[in-house]
Amino acid sequence: MSVGEYAGLAHAAIDELVAANGAAVVAGGTGLYLRAALVDLAVPPAPQAGTRERWEAVYDMDPQAAHAQLEELDPTAAAAVHPNDRRRVVRALELAEAGASLVPADDRLWSEEMRRPTLVAGLDLPRETLEGRIRERTEEMFARGVVEEVRSALQRPVSRTAEKALGLRELGELSPEEALERIVTRTLRYAAYQRKWMRRIPGIVMIDADRLPAEVADAIVEVARAR
Repeated sequence: MSVGEYAGLAHAAIDELVAANGAAVVAGGTGLYLRAALVDLAVPPAPQAGTRERWEAVYDMDPQAAHAQLEELDPTAAAAVHPNDRRRVVRALELAEAGASLVPADDRLWSEEMRRPTLVAGLDLPRETLEGRIRERTEEMFARGVVEEVRSALQRPVSRTAEKALGLRELGELSPEEALERIVTRTLRYAAYQRKWMRRIPGIVMIDADRLPAEVADAIVEVARAR
């Protein structure tokens, strides 16, 4: 679903839980969807029919020229998007044409303004522990039949969002052995990126997660009760 659709559902669920229990727990998710759950994002408008296809054709004809056009229309977005990132360049051009921007003027999650009083807890693990868990989880996926699952799924059309799922291309194109190693490497890079953006959240409380899950939960509750 879109970020706008998700935000509406997430806000309603959080509000219902707070009304019934006094609090709600939001766990997991990528940075953008975490933002959408916790703040009132100014969600950019959806493109008009045919707009995306037109900008995709412009990009496919000459990616550098498309990025140069973005620099003219929205210099801030152009500075934030690499010319080789087709999806984001196209989206930025769509928004610039509609009078909006891919880069919000007010990045509200990285301020302290949220929809409700919120404690953000980050789970912290030693790098070597995290790497071991990523490899273990990837090996378990393969043991449970992910290769067959993906190759069966690729027999039918998949959405553009699904095409970008980490590991989908590797599983469809490489041998299982090569795919496993590539997925582990890409997941490690993604985890490093997540740790980087997570530490930008003002007021985040880092919790030692290298212990039993129940102990981690107790530590988070203790911090919340002290607020």
